[in-house]
Amino acid sequence: MVKYVSGLSRESVIVVEGLVSVPGVEIKGTTQQVEVQVRKLYCVSKAAVLPINFEDAVRSDAEIEKALQIFKQFLLSEGFFEIHTPKLTAGSSEGGAAVFRLDYNGQPACLAQSPQLYKQMVICGDFGRLFEIGGIYRAENSHTHRHLCEFTGLDVEMEIDWHYSEVMDIFDLLFVTIFYTLNETCQKDLEAVGRQYPFEPLKYLPETLRLTFEEGVQMLKDDGVEVDPMGDLNTEAKRKLGQLVLEKYGTEFYILHRYPLAVRPFYMMPCHDNPAYSNSFDVFIGGEEIISGAQRVYVLELLEEGHKHVALN
Repeated sequence: MVKYVSGLSRESVIVVEGLVSVPGVEIKGTTQQVEVQVRKLYCVSKAAVLPINFEDAVRSDAEIEKALQIFKQFLLSEGFFEIHTPKLTAGSSEGGAAVFRLDYNGQPACLAQSPQLYKQMVICGDFGRLFEIGGIYRAENSHTHRHLCEFTGLDVEMEIDWHYSEVMDIFDLLFVTIFYTLNETCQKDLEAVGRQYPFEPLKYLPETLRLTFEEGVQMLKDDGVEVDPMGDLNTEAKRKLGQLVLEKYGTEFYILHRYPLAVRPFYMMPCHDNPAYSNSFDVFIGGEEIISGAQRVYVLELLEEGHKHVALN
């Protein structure tokens, strides 16, 4: 076991099974004062060999004076590396983000660099959770019935232990709890809204319905709707599927998952049993998509391959 562990690169993700005990003497160099008598150890994801040591990344300017400018340039270009250092993890994970100027519907604006892929690399290595609330702006001259130029969104990033369905479990519990609590504790508010904007109570199930993309496509085909089984669903098809789901299952709130990989972003993980599909999902209310999510690719080679494919096309 020791020989196996010594061959693992730093920042690799591992799962350890063993007996946890409190040491007799203080352990230096760690924040957790516990020991694990290892019985089993598995490598979940082996990290690539790091270009520099983390010990060097936290040295002071005086300690690295000779190579200071080169070293700082490296940290700026490799944001995912610096984000692991104590000074960044103790503060904001958005540190060091660049700002770009742009035209926003005829007016000057600034756009911050998204750290999405950097955080993706961090999540792969750290098994951590990240909840982020922020304003999102879109400068598209679109006239769809649901288009917004500005909205506030909640980004949720979490570790996946075994299967991407764990993310759907979170949204299932979250929204069912919200729906139930609103009905139980906010009756006066709902009645006030209903007087101005009449609505029917939302129909939902205690355990949210989950359909695979293939199952959704089959429901549409059975109803005479022609759809591409490996393409995306347009607005009309989504609305029609919402009607069919309500008629068959008695719910307006449901999850559609295992979308074709070709219609999803390059950084989404392919399904292990069929790489033509992806570990992704959309959450719907009445045929309207309200959430989109997926397991992100955590294998560097797959991420590079997907990026090259997008660049070529």
